[in-house]
Order: sequence, then structure tokens, then C-alpha cells
Amino acid sequence: MWTPGIGELVIIFLIVLVLFGGGKLAGVGKSLGTAISEFKSALTDEKKDPKETSSEEPPKA
Repeated sequence: MWTPGIGELVIIFLIVLVLFGGGKLAGVGKSLGTAISEFKSALTDEKKDPKETSSEEPPKA
């Protein structure tokens, strides 16, 4: 399978920079970083105590 080299990655980055501009790319990067950190914190919370984070109530007899 084909993997892009450094030259191809630079060309792709330049095209994206021209299409979206620097301001939008910074906003997208910030949003992506926030999403990744929230995802990681949700995973660690789930590993600590999966019963506390569960929204389901236990069945009543």
C-alpha cells in the first residue's frame, strides 16, 4: 500500500492551508485537541469506576 513521503505531506499541507487559511486551521486544531483530551478523560473515567459512569439503573425486583 502507498504511504506518503515528506514531500507529498508538505504539498497536501500547503493545499489545505491555501483552501482554508491559517485562522481556520488553528481553530480546527484547537477543536481536535479538545476532542482528543475529552475522549482520553472519558476513557480514564470509565477505567476507574465503570459503575459510577453508567447511566443505566439496576433492574428492580
